[in-house]
Amino acid sequence: MADGSPRTDISTDFDRDQYAIAPVASDSSDKSKDPKDQKTLRRLAQNREAARKSRLRKKVGHIALSLTLVRSNTISLSATPCPSFVDNQSQLTVIEGSDNFDAHAYVQQLESSRLKLTQLEQELQRARQQGIFISNSGDAAHSNSGNGAMTFNVEYGRWLEEQNRQINELRSAVNSHASDAELRIIVDGILVHYDEIFKLKGTAAKADVFHLLSGMWKTPAERCFLWLGGFRSSELLKLLVTQLEPLTEQQLVGINNLQQSSQQAEDALSQGMDALQQSLAETLSSGSLGSSGNSGNVANYMGQMAMAMGKLGTLEGFIRQADNLRQQTLQQMHRILTTRQSARALLAIHDYFSRLRALSSLWLARPRE
Repeated sequence: MADGSPRTDISTDFDRDQYAIAPVASDSSDKSKDPKDQKTLRRLAQNREAARKSRLRKKVGHIALSLTLVRSNTISLSATPCPSFVDNQSQLTVIEGSDNFDAHAYVQQLESSRLKLTQLEQELQRARQQGIFISNSGDAAHSNSGNGAMTFNVEYGRWLEEQNRQINELRSAVNSHASDAELRIIVDGILVHYDEIFKLKGTAAKADVFHLLSGMWKTPAERCFLWLGGFRSSELLKLLVTQLEPLTEQQLVGINNLQQSSQQAEDALSQGMDALQQSLAETLSSGSLGSSGNSGNVANYMGQMAMAMGKLGTLEGFIRQADNLRQQTLQQMHRILTTRQSARALLAIHDYFSRLRALSSLWLARPRE
């Protein structure tokens, strides 16, 4: 009698496995008790499971590769609410060994993450078109702060896009000699829009204050003039005085007083930052862990780190005060100037930063020998 056992080929797909089982099922009354056939059935089940895992592994590998390609075009980020991405067979085997592992749900989560990353890449590309150059040198270990920084970069791109639209509207109104009432509406809208960026920066400072301090959300040329995450109010006022002539004597006095008070506030904040840096350096250098690594040294080390962390927490306050100074300077300037002068001032401010962004683009595109 020919052997109808499925032992000859047990590593193919499900249809062939199902066909191979049929002879065993039809003669289960006398073969189910045979230890050899029981062993065969177990082997069949094991091979079917191995084949299923192989197909899943290939699909996961394909999706993970797609995710890697997408992530290579964006800044560093931790992308998913699903389990960590699987890069090799051993990691996948550990996950599959879990009793709660759901292969279908896992693949769906990976596909969802890939779509989210693609959408994020489109947002970042749109932000770059507005003149934002985002660093690709993030530390993957700081994924939470990285996500906050990336969110701010995208929001800043949208803010800049809306500002460009408002400035174009203001420029057209000025060139067409619109009435003061019409100009006032546009000017007030632009000042309100400036308030929005200060709110965004306040939120971003809580997520990643170092991102704002480093200026990585700005272009390279803008970063050269960066002070505590933004422009220096006193320097901006110097620029505007030459752009707004003629000014009345009362206006000149008001702007000079505003410039002096801004300079004093900037000096105070700069001195505070210097003192903070010196205090941090002293805290971190006041002791060492030592080669023995005993419990006393470890406790001292952890105490130093706790003190340093507390001092770093004051950085957010410096950013907030600097932005308050910038915001108040814009508001005071608006009160000193007429509506038409305020319109010219806002155009001059925008043109100045636009030229800095254009300079950055030219610098980055320069020929290199």
